[in-house]
Amino acid sequence: MEITLKGDREFEDIPSLKTKALRINLNENIYGTFAEIGAGQETVRQFFRAGGGSNTIAKAMSAYDKDFSDAIYGAEEDGRYVTEARLRKMLSHEINLIEERLSRDKHPNKMFFSYANTVTTIDFAKQYKGHGWVGIRYQIDQDKPYNEIILHLRFRENDARLQQETLGILGTNLIYGAYYKYNEPKKLLRYLYDHLDQDQIEIDTINFSGPVFENVDNRLMSLQLVKNNMTDAVMFAPDGNNVLPAKILYKKNILALRGSFRPVTKVNIDMFQKSYDMFIKENKVDPNNTQVVFEITLSNLRAEGEIDEQDFMDRARLLCSLGHTVLISNFQEYYKLVEYFSQYSKNRMGLSMGVNNLVDIFDEKYYRHLSGGILEAFGKLFFKDLRVYLYPMLNEDGAIMDSETLKVHPRMKELYKFFKYNGKVVDITDFDPSILTIFSRSVLKSITDGDEGWEEMLPPGVSKIIKEKRLFGYEAKEVIRNQ
Repeated sequence: MEITLKGDREFEDIPSLKTKALRINLNENIYGTFAEIGAGQETVRQFFRAGGGSNTIAKAMSAYDKDFSDAIYGAEEDGRYVTEARLRKMLSHEINLIEERLSRDKHPNKMFFSYANTVTTIDFAKQYKGHGWVGIRYQIDQDKPYNEIILHLRFRENDARLQQETLGILGTNLIYGAYYKYNEPKKLLRYLYDHLDQDQIEIDTINFSGPVFENVDNRLMSLQLVKNNMTDAVMFAPDGNNVLPAKILYKKNILALRGSFRPVTKVNIDMFQKSYDMFIKENKVDPNNTQVVFEITLSNLRAEGEIDEQDFMDRARLLCSLGHTVLISNFQEYYKLVEYFSQYSKNRMGLSMGVNNLVDIFDEKYYRHLSGGILEAFGKLFFKDLRVYLYPMLNEDGAIMDSETLKVHPRMKELYKFFKYNGKVVDITDFDPSILTIFSRSVLKSITDGDEGWEEMLPPGVSKIIKEKRLFGYEAKEVIRNQ
Protein backbone atom coordinates (compact mmCIF):
# COMPACT_ATOMS: atom_id res chain seq x y z
CA MET A 1 0.00 0.00 0.00
CA GLU A 2 1.28 3.45 -0.89
CA ILE A 3 2.35 5.56 2.09
CA THR A 4 0.64 8.93 2.55
CA LEU A 5 1.66 11.62 5.00
CA LYS A 6 -0.10 14.50 6.66
CA GLY A 7 -0.08 17.49 4.38
CA ASP A 8 0.03 15.45 1.15
CA ARG A 9 -1.98 16.93 -1.70
CA GLU A 10 -3.57 15.18 -4.63
CA PHE A 11 -1.94 15.79 -8.01
CA GLU A 12 -2.15 14.33 -11.47
CA ASP A 13 0.62 11.81 -12.05
CA ILE A 14 1.68 12.16 -15.67
CA PRO A 15 3.10 8.92 -17.08
CA SER A 16 6.59 9.18 -18.55
CA LEU A 17 7.06 8.78 -22.29
CA LYS A 18 8.63 5.38 -21.68
CA THR A 19 5.64 4.30 -19.58
CA LYS A 20 3.22 5.43 -22.29
CA ALA A 21 5.11 3.66 -25.07
CA LEU A 22 5.63 0.53 -22.97
CA ARG A 23 1.94 0.28 -22.10
CA ILE A 24 1.14 0.33 -25.81
CA ASN A 25 3.90 -2.18 -26.59
CA LEU A 26 2.80 -4.60 -23.89
CA ASN A 27 -0.74 -4.74 -25.24
CA GLU A 28 -0.62 -7.79 -27.50
CA ASN A 29 -3.52 -6.56 -29.63
CA ILE A 30 -2.36 -3.04 -30.58
CA TYR A 31 -0.46 -3.39 -33.84
CA GLY A 32 0.32 -1.00 -36.65
CA THR A 33 2.67 1.10 -38.73
CA PHE A 34 4.57 4.36 -38.41
CA ALA A 35 5.13 6.56 -41.46
CA GLU A 36 7.03 9.77 -40.70
CA ILE A 37 8.22 12.33 -43.24
CA GLY A 38 10.29 15.42 -42.64
CA ALA A 39 11.72 15.22 -39.11
CA GLY A 40 13.22 11.77 -38.72
CA GLN A 41 11.47 8.82 -37.16
CA GLU A 42 11.16 10.43 -33.78
CA THR A 43 7.84 8.97 -32.68
CA VAL A 44 8.59 5.35 -33.47
CA ARG A 45 11.97 5.79 -31.76
CA GLN A 46 10.12 6.21 -28.44
CA PHE A 47 8.47 2.82 -28.95
CA PHE A 48 11.70 1.11 -29.98
CA ARG A 49 13.45 2.50 -26.89
CA ALA A 50 10.71 1.47 -24.47
CA GLY A 51 11.17 -2.23 -25.27
CA GLY A 52 8.75 -4.82 -26.57
CA GLY A 53 8.33 -2.89 -29.81
CA SER A 54 7.95 -6.05 -31.87
CA ASN A 55 4.51 -6.51 -30.31
CA THR A 56 3.38 -3.14 -31.69
CA ILE A 57 5.45 -2.09 -34.70
CA ALA A 58 4.55 -3.83 -37.92
CA LYS A 59 6.57 -1.36 -40.01
CA ALA A 60 8.39 1.94 -39.64
CA MET A 61 9.26 3.99 -42.69
CA SER A 62 10.20 7.46 -43.89
CA ALA A 63 9.87 8.25 -47.58
CA TYR A 64 12.02 11.40 -47.63
CA ASP A 65 12.73 11.46 -51.34
CA LYS A 66 9.89 13.18 -53.18
CA ASP A 67 9.89 10.71 -56.06
CA PHE A 68 9.76 7.78 -53.65
CA SER A 69 7.00 9.50 -51.71
CA ASP A 70 4.98 10.12 -54.87
CA ALA A 71 5.51 6.52 -55.97
CA ILE A 72 4.10 5.28 -52.67
CA TYR A 73 1.31 7.73 -51.95
CA GLY A 74 0.72 9.42 -55.30
CA ALA A 75 1.53 12.96 -56.36
CA GLU A 76 -0.47 15.93 -55.04
CA GLU A 77 -2.10 18.25 -57.55
CA ASP A 78 -0.52 21.30 -55.92
CA GLY A 79 2.89 19.62 -55.68
CA ARG A 80 3.05 20.14 -51.91
CA TYR A 81 3.94 17.50 -49.35
CA VAL A 82 3.14 19.04 -45.96
CA THR A 83 -0.63 19.09 -46.32
CA GLU A 84 -3.69 17.51 -44.77
CA ALA A 85 -4.44 15.75 -48.06
CA ARG A 86 -0.98 14.16 -47.98
CA LEU A 87 -1.44 12.97 -44.42
CA ARG A 88 -4.79 11.40 -45.22
CA LYS A 89 -3.28 9.58 -48.20
CA MET A 90 -0.54 8.24 -45.94
CA LEU A 91 -3.01 7.00 -43.33
CA SER A 92 -5.27 5.37 -45.92
CA HIS A 93 -2.39 3.72 -47.78
CA GLU A 94 -0.81 2.29 -44.64
CA ILE A 95 -4.07 0.98 -43.20
CA ASN A 96 -4.92 -0.67 -46.51
CA LEU A 97 -1.52 -2.39 -46.52
CA ILE A 98 -2.07 -3.74 -43.02
CA GLU A 99 -5.47 -5.11 -43.96
CA GLU A 100 -4.06 -6.66 -47.15
CA ARG A 101 -0.92 -8.18 -45.66
CA LEU A 102 -2.14 -9.39 -42.27
CA SER A 103 -4.80 -12.06 -42.20
CA ARG A 104 -7.65 -11.52 -39.76
CA ASP A 105 -7.82 -15.28 -39.40
CA LYS A 106 -4.24 -15.33 -38.14
CA HIS A 107 -4.66 -12.15 -36.07
CA PRO A 108 -8.29 -12.29 -34.89
CA ASN A 109 -7.82 -9.94 -31.93
CA LYS A 110 -5.48 -7.35 -33.43
CA MET A 111 -6.54 -3.71 -33.26
CA PHE A 112 -4.74 -2.15 -36.22
CA PHE A 113 -3.50 1.43 -36.38
CA SER A 114 -1.52 3.70 -38.64
CA TYR A 115 0.33 6.71 -37.28
CA ALA A 116 1.69 9.26 -39.74
CA ASN A 117 3.16 12.71 -39.88
CA THR A 118 4.41 14.97 -42.65
CA VAL A 119 6.32 18.00 -41.42
CA THR A 120 8.89 20.59 -42.34
CA THR A 121 11.24 21.80 -39.61
CA ILE A 122 13.01 25.17 -39.31
CA ASP A 123 14.93 26.29 -42.36
CA PHE A 124 18.69 26.89 -42.46
CA ALA A 125 18.26 30.68 -42.23
CA LYS A 126 15.94 30.23 -39.21
CA GLN A 127 13.32 32.51 -40.74
CA TYR A 128 10.60 29.90 -41.21
CA LYS A 129 10.05 27.79 -38.10
CA GLY A 130 8.13 25.03 -39.82
CA HIS A 131 4.85 23.21 -39.36
CA GLY A 132 3.27 19.84 -39.98
CA TRP A 133 0.31 17.49 -40.01
CA VAL A 134 0.07 14.59 -37.56
CA GLY A 135 -2.58 11.89 -37.36
CA ILE A 136 -3.61 8.42 -36.32
CA ARG A 137 -6.25 6.07 -37.74
CA TYR A 138 -6.99 3.21 -35.35
CA GLN A 139 -9.36 0.61 -33.92
CA ILE A 140 -10.29 0.03 -30.30
CA ASP A 141 -11.95 -3.26 -31.22
CA GLN A 142 -10.99 -5.60 -34.02
CA ASP A 143 -14.58 -5.83 -35.24
CA LYS A 144 -15.32 -2.10 -35.26
CA PRO A 145 -14.60 0.66 -37.81
CA TYR A 146 -11.58 2.92 -37.60
CA ASN A 147 -11.40 6.17 -35.67
CA GLU A 148 -9.24 9.11 -36.61
CA ILE A 149 -7.53 12.10 -35.01
CA ILE A 150 -5.79 14.62 -37.26
CA LEU A 151 -4.07 17.81 -36.11
CA HIS A 152 -1.93 20.61 -37.48
CA LEU A 153 1.01 22.00 -35.52
CA ARG A 154 3.41 24.90 -35.72
CA PHE A 155 6.89 24.70 -34.28
CA ARG A 156 8.01 27.51 -31.98
CA GLU A 157 11.54 26.35 -31.22
CA ASN A 158 14.56 27.65 -33.13
CA ASP A 159 16.51 24.43 -33.48
CA ALA A 160 15.73 21.55 -35.85
CA ARG A 161 16.92 18.89 -33.42
CA LEU A 162 14.66 20.25 -30.66
CA GLN A 163 11.73 20.34 -33.08
CA GLN A 164 12.34 16.70 -33.98
CA GLU A 165 12.33 15.69 -30.33
CA THR A 166 9.18 17.71 -29.70
CA LEU A 167 7.44 15.95 -32.58
CA GLY A 168 8.39 12.57 -31.12
CA ILE A 169 6.91 13.50 -27.75
CA LEU A 170 3.71 14.82 -29.31
CA GLY A 171 3.32 11.70 -31.46
CA THR A 172 3.70 9.43 -28.44
CA ASN A 173 1.16 11.46 -26.48
CA LEU A 174 -1.26 11.28 -29.41
CA ILE A 175 -1.05 7.50 -29.80
CA TYR A 176 -1.37 6.93 -26.06
CA GLY A 177 -4.28 9.36 -25.78
CA ALA A 178 -6.04 7.84 -28.78
CA TYR A 179 -6.17 4.47 -27.04
CA TYR A 180 -6.45 5.35 -23.37
CA LYS A 181 -8.16 8.76 -23.28
CA TYR A 182 -10.58 8.62 -26.23
CA ASN A 183 -13.56 8.65 -23.85
CA GLU A 184 -12.51 12.11 -22.58
CA PRO A 185 -11.52 14.08 -25.69
CA LYS A 186 -11.11 17.36 -23.78
CA LYS A 187 -8.57 15.73 -21.49
CA LEU A 188 -6.98 14.02 -24.48
CA LEU A 189 -6.31 17.49 -25.89
CA ARG A 190 -4.57 18.64 -22.73
CA TYR A 191 -2.53 15.44 -22.49
CA LEU A 192 -1.04 16.14 -25.92
CA TYR A 193 1.19 18.61 -24.08
CA ASP A 194 2.48 16.11 -21.51
CA HIS A 195 6.25 16.71 -21.16
CA LEU A 196 5.94 19.72 -23.47
CA ASP A 197 5.68 23.46 -22.90
CA GLN A 198 3.36 25.70 -24.85
CA ASP A 199 6.31 27.71 -26.13
CA GLN A 200 7.59 24.59 -27.91
CA ILE A 201 4.63 23.85 -30.13
CA GLU A 202 1.27 25.26 -31.20
CA ILE A 203 -1.72 23.14 -32.22
CA ASP A 204 -4.09 25.27 -34.28
CA THR A 205 -6.38 22.67 -35.87
CA ILE A 206 -7.69 19.29 -34.72
CA ASN A 207 -10.46 17.03 -35.97
CA PHE A 208 -11.88 13.85 -34.44
CA SER A 209 -13.92 11.34 -36.42
CA GLY A 210 -15.12 7.76 -36.13
CA PRO A 211 -17.57 5.84 -33.95
CA VAL A 212 -15.91 6.61 -30.59
CA PHE A 213 -16.07 10.32 -31.42
CA GLU A 214 -19.58 10.41 -32.89
CA ASN A 215 -20.74 12.77 -30.13
CA VAL A 216 -17.73 15.07 -30.41
CA ASP A 217 -18.30 18.47 -32.04
CA ASN A 218 -15.02 19.57 -33.54
CA ARG A 219 -15.97 23.22 -33.11
CA LEU A 220 -16.01 22.67 -29.36
CA MET A 221 -12.63 21.01 -29.63
CA SER A 222 -11.40 24.11 -31.46
CA LEU A 223 -12.68 26.23 -28.60
CA GLN A 224 -10.68 24.08 -26.18
CA LEU A 225 -7.49 24.75 -28.16
CA VAL A 226 -7.92 28.49 -27.61
CA LYS A 227 -9.18 28.12 -24.06
CA ASN A 228 -6.14 25.98 -23.13
CA ASN A 229 -3.74 28.46 -24.78
CA MET A 230 -2.62 25.83 -27.27
CA THR A 231 -3.16 28.41 -30.00
CA ASP A 232 -4.24 32.04 -30.30
CA ALA A 233 -7.01 31.46 -32.82
CA VAL A 234 -8.98 28.73 -34.57
CA MET A 235 -11.21 28.87 -37.61
CA PHE A 236 -14.09 26.90 -39.00
CA ALA A 237 -15.72 27.05 -42.39
CA PRO A 238 -19.41 27.53 -43.29
CA ASP A 239 -19.86 23.76 -43.28
CA GLY A 240 -19.00 23.79 -39.57
CA ASN A 241 -15.74 21.87 -39.89
CA ASN A 242 -12.45 23.03 -38.44
CA VAL A 243 -10.18 24.45 -41.10
CA LEU A 244 -6.53 25.50 -41.14
CA PRO A 245 -6.39 29.33 -40.94
CA ALA A 246 -3.40 29.43 -43.29
CA LYS A 247 -5.41 27.62 -45.95
CA ILE A 248 -8.19 30.21 -45.81
CA LEU A 249 -6.14 33.40 -45.30
CA TYR A 250 -2.97 32.84 -47.32
CA LYS A 251 -2.27 35.86 -49.56
CA LYS A 252 -5.87 37.03 -49.31
CA ASN A 253 -7.43 40.45 -48.93
CA ILE A 254 -9.05 40.10 -45.51
CA LEU A 255 -12.08 41.93 -44.14
CA ALA A 256 -12.79 41.17 -40.48
CA LEU A 257 -15.87 41.94 -38.38
CA ARG A 258 -15.68 41.55 -34.62
CA GLY A 259 -18.84 41.17 -32.58
CA SER A 260 -20.77 39.12 -30.08
CA PHE A 261 -23.24 37.93 -32.76
CA ARG A 262 -25.55 36.88 -29.96
CA PRO A 263 -27.53 36.70 -32.17
CA VAL A 264 -26.73 38.19 -35.58
CA THR A 265 -28.88 41.29 -36.07
CA LYS A 266 -29.78 43.57 -38.96
CA VAL A 267 -27.04 45.92 -37.78
CA ASN A 268 -24.39 43.18 -38.05
CA ILE A 269 -25.41 42.26 -41.57
CA ASP A 270 -25.78 45.86 -42.71
CA MET A 271 -22.30 46.62 -41.35
CA PHE A 272 -20.91 43.57 -43.15
CA GLN A 273 -22.56 44.25 -46.49
CA LYS A 274 -21.79 47.99 -46.61
CA SER A 275 -18.17 47.60 -45.50
CA TYR A 276 -17.68 44.74 -47.96
CA ASP A 277 -19.03 46.83 -50.82
CA MET A 278 -16.55 49.59 -49.91
CA PHE A 279 -13.65 47.22 -49.36
CA ILE A 280 -13.80 45.48 -52.74
CA LYS A 281 -13.74 48.87 -54.49
CA GLU A 282 -10.41 49.75 -52.88
CA ASN A 283 -7.17 49.74 -54.80
CA LYS A 284 -5.16 46.53 -54.35
CA VAL A 285 -8.32 44.59 -53.44
CA ASP A 286 -9.32 41.70 -55.68
CA PRO A 287 -12.95 40.64 -55.05
CA ASN A 288 -12.06 37.11 -56.19
CA ASN A 289 -9.24 36.95 -53.64
CA THR A 290 -11.10 38.40 -50.67
CA GLN A 291 -11.93 36.55 -47.46
CA VAL A 292 -14.50 37.83 -44.97
CA VAL A 293 -14.04 36.66 -41.38
CA PHE A 294 -16.54 36.98 -38.53
CA GLU A 295 -14.42 37.07 -35.38
CA ILE A 296 -15.46 36.37 -31.81
CA THR A 297 -12.96 36.99 -29.03
CA LEU A 298 -12.72 34.62 -26.10
CA SER A 299 -13.72 37.47 -23.76
CA ASN A 300 -17.04 37.64 -25.63
CA LEU A 301 -17.66 33.98 -24.88
CA ARG A 302 -17.27 34.22 -21.14
CA ALA A 303 -20.28 34.25 -18.86
CA GLU A 304 -19.61 34.88 -15.17
CA GLY A 305 -15.95 34.03 -15.59
CA GLU A 306 -16.45 30.77 -17.47
CA ILE A 307 -16.95 30.03 -21.14
CA ASP A 308 -20.53 29.03 -21.88
CA GLU A 309 -20.05 26.26 -24.44
CA GLN A 310 -23.71 26.08 -25.41
CA ASP A 311 -23.76 29.81 -26.03
CA PHE A 312 -20.64 29.44 -28.16
CA MET A 313 -22.20 26.64 -30.18
CA ASP A 314 -25.36 28.66 -30.76
CA ARG A 315 -23.38 31.57 -32.20
CA ALA A 316 -21.17 29.30 -34.28
CA ARG A 317 -24.08 27.32 -35.73
CA LEU A 318 -25.96 30.50 -36.61
CA LEU A 319 -23.00 32.14 -38.37
CA CYS A 320 -22.14 28.94 -40.24
CA SER A 321 -25.75 28.49 -41.28
CA LEU A 322 -25.58 31.97 -42.83
CA GLY A 323 -22.54 30.89 -44.86
CA HIS A 324 -19.84 32.75 -42.95
CA THR A 325 -16.30 31.80 -41.92
CA VAL A 326 -15.77 32.15 -38.16
CA LEU A 327 -12.60 32.91 -36.20
CA ILE A 328 -12.40 32.35 -32.44
CA SER A 329 -9.45 34.22 -30.95
CA ASN A 330 -7.64 35.22 -27.80
CA PHE A 331 -7.08 38.73 -29.17
CA GLN A 332 -8.67 41.33 -26.96
CA GLU A 333 -6.84 44.14 -28.77
CA TYR A 334 -7.36 44.78 -32.48
CA TYR A 335 -3.65 45.17 -33.23
CA LYS A 336 -3.08 41.55 -32.21
CA LEU A 337 -5.76 40.45 -34.67
CA VAL A 338 -4.05 42.40 -37.46
CA GLU A 339 -0.67 40.92 -36.49
CA TYR A 340 -2.22 37.46 -36.69
CA PHE A 341 -3.63 38.07 -40.17
CA SER A 342 -0.27 39.47 -41.25
CA GLN A 343 1.33 36.05 -40.70
CA TYR A 344 -0.62 34.79 -43.69
CA SER A 345 -1.11 37.79 -45.95
CA LYS A 346 0.60 41.08 -46.82
CA ASN A 347 -2.34 42.21 -48.93
CA ARG A 348 -4.72 45.03 -48.01
CA MET A 349 -6.94 44.37 -45.01
CA GLY A 350 -10.03 45.97 -43.54
CA LEU A 351 -11.69 46.09 -40.14
CA SER A 352 -15.40 46.81 -39.89
CA MET A 353 -16.46 48.17 -36.51
CA GLY A 354 -18.85 50.44 -34.67
CA VAL A 355 -17.99 53.85 -33.27
CA ASN A 356 -17.84 52.54 -29.70
CA ASN A 357 -15.19 49.99 -30.71
CA LEU A 358 -13.04 52.67 -32.33
CA VAL A 359 -13.28 54.85 -29.22
CA ASP A 360 -12.05 51.89 -27.18
CA ILE A 361 -9.08 51.47 -29.52
CA PHE A 362 -7.96 55.00 -28.55
CA ASP A 363 -8.11 54.20 -24.82
CA GLU A 364 -4.59 54.06 -23.39
CA LYS A 365 -5.48 51.61 -20.62
CA TYR A 366 -5.44 48.72 -23.09
CA TYR A 367 -1.76 49.26 -23.93
CA ARG A 368 -0.09 49.76 -20.56
CA HIS A 369 1.62 46.38 -20.86
CA LEU A 370 3.47 47.54 -23.98
CA SER A 371 6.79 49.32 -23.55
CA GLY A 372 5.83 51.71 -26.34
CA GLY A 373 2.26 52.11 -25.09
CA ILE A 374 -0.46 53.12 -27.50
CA LEU A 375 2.07 54.30 -30.10
CA GLU A 376 3.53 50.80 -30.32
CA ALA A 377 0.06 49.29 -30.68
CA PHE A 378 -0.95 51.76 -33.37
CA GLY A 379 2.29 51.16 -35.20
CA LYS A 380 1.38 47.50 -35.39
CA LEU A 381 -2.25 48.21 -36.24
CA PHE A 382 -1.93 50.88 -38.91
CA PHE A 383 1.56 50.18 -40.22
CA LYS A 384 0.03 47.41 -42.26
CA ASP A 385 -2.03 48.14 -45.34
CA LEU A 386 -5.19 48.44 -43.29
CA ARG A 387 -8.35 50.54 -43.28
CA VAL A 388 -11.12 50.84 -40.68
CA TYR A 389 -14.71 51.02 -41.95
CA LEU A 390 -16.69 52.81 -39.29
CA TYR A 391 -20.38 52.12 -38.70
CA PRO A 392 -22.26 54.98 -36.95
CA MET A 393 -24.19 54.84 -33.72
CA LEU A 394 -26.80 56.99 -31.99
CA ASN A 395 -25.89 59.41 -29.22
CA GLU A 396 -27.95 59.57 -26.05
CA ASP A 397 -29.65 62.60 -27.54
CA GLY A 398 -30.51 60.67 -30.73
CA ALA A 399 -27.86 62.32 -32.91
CA ILE A 400 -25.79 60.13 -35.21
CA MET A 401 -22.15 59.75 -34.17
CA ASP A 402 -19.53 59.03 -36.84
CA SER A 403 -15.81 59.63 -37.41
CA GLU A 404 -16.36 63.40 -37.48
CA THR A 405 -18.32 63.67 -34.25
CA LEU A 406 -16.96 60.88 -32.05
CA LYS A 407 -15.04 61.91 -28.93
CA VAL A 408 -11.71 60.43 -27.85
CA HIS A 409 -9.59 61.37 -24.85
CA PRO A 410 -8.09 64.88 -25.26
CA ARG A 411 -4.57 63.41 -25.29
CA MET A 412 -5.58 61.20 -28.23
CA LYS A 413 -7.22 63.87 -30.39
CA GLU A 414 -4.19 64.71 -32.51
CA LEU A 415 -3.29 61.04 -32.94
CA TYR A 416 -6.83 60.30 -34.08
CA LYS A 417 -6.78 63.24 -36.49
CA PHE A 418 -3.58 61.89 -38.02
CA PHE A 419 -5.11 58.53 -38.90
CA LYS A 420 -8.38 60.12 -39.98
CA TYR A 421 -6.57 62.59 -42.25
CA ASN A 422 -4.51 59.81 -43.85
CA GLY A 423 -7.61 57.82 -44.77
CA LYS A 424 -7.12 55.02 -42.28
CA VAL A 425 -10.61 55.57 -40.88
CA VAL A 426 -13.53 55.77 -43.33
CA ASP A 427 -17.21 56.26 -42.53
CA ILE A 428 -19.85 53.84 -43.77
CA THR A 429 -22.30 56.43 -45.08
CA ASP A 430 -24.79 54.23 -46.92
CA PHE A 431 -26.36 52.77 -43.77
CA ASP A 432 -29.93 52.18 -42.68
CA PRO A 433 -30.71 54.71 -39.89
CA SER A 434 -33.88 52.85 -38.91
CA ILE A 435 -31.91 49.93 -37.43
CA LEU A 436 -29.42 51.86 -35.28
CA THR A 437 -31.51 51.20 -32.16
CA ILE A 438 -31.12 47.43 -32.51
CA PHE A 439 -28.68 45.76 -30.12
CA SER A 440 -27.88 42.05 -29.80
CA ARG A 441 -28.32 42.09 -26.03
CA SER A 442 -31.87 43.43 -26.38
CA VAL A 443 -32.77 40.79 -28.95
CA LEU A 444 -31.31 38.05 -26.77
CA LYS A 445 -33.30 39.24 -23.76
CA SER A 446 -36.49 39.21 -25.83
CA ILE A 447 -35.76 35.63 -26.95
CA THR A 448 -35.01 34.38 -23.44
CA ASP A 449 -37.99 36.23 -21.93
CA GLY A 450 -40.33 34.84 -24.57
CA ASP A 451 -41.31 38.30 -25.83
CA GLU A 452 -42.91 39.02 -29.18
CA GLY A 453 -41.40 41.01 -32.05
CA TRP A 454 -37.73 40.08 -31.79
CA GLU A 455 -37.86 38.43 -35.21
CA GLU A 456 -38.21 41.84 -36.87
CA MET A 457 -34.81 42.92 -35.55
CA LEU A 458 -33.02 40.09 -37.35
CA PRO A 459 -32.09 39.64 -41.02
CA PRO A 460 -34.41 37.52 -43.19
CA GLY A 461 -34.16 33.85 -42.35
CA VAL A 462 -32.24 34.24 -39.07
CA SER A 463 -35.27 33.89 -36.78
CA LYS A 464 -36.23 30.73 -38.67
CA ILE A 465 -32.76 29.25 -38.06
CA ILE A 466 -32.95 30.13 -34.36
CA LYS A 467 -36.33 28.45 -34.05
CA GLU A 468 -35.47 25.36 -36.08
CA LYS A 469 -32.12 24.79 -34.38
CA ARG A 470 -33.42 25.85 -30.94
CA LEU A 471 -30.64 28.40 -30.41
CA PHE A 472 -30.14 30.81 -27.50
CA GLY A 473 -32.56 28.94 -25.23
CA TYR A 474 -35.48 29.43 -27.63
CA GLU A 475 -37.01 25.97 -27.11
CA ALA A 476 -37.14 26.13 -23.32
CA LYS A 477 -38.67 29.60 -23.29
CA GLU A 478 -41.26 28.66 -25.91
CA VAL A 479 -42.37 25.69 -23.81
CA ILE A 480 -42.71 27.87 -20.71
CA ARG A 481 -44.62 30.59 -22.58
CA ASN A 482 -47.08 28.13 -24.13
CA GLN A 483 -47.96 26.46 -20.83
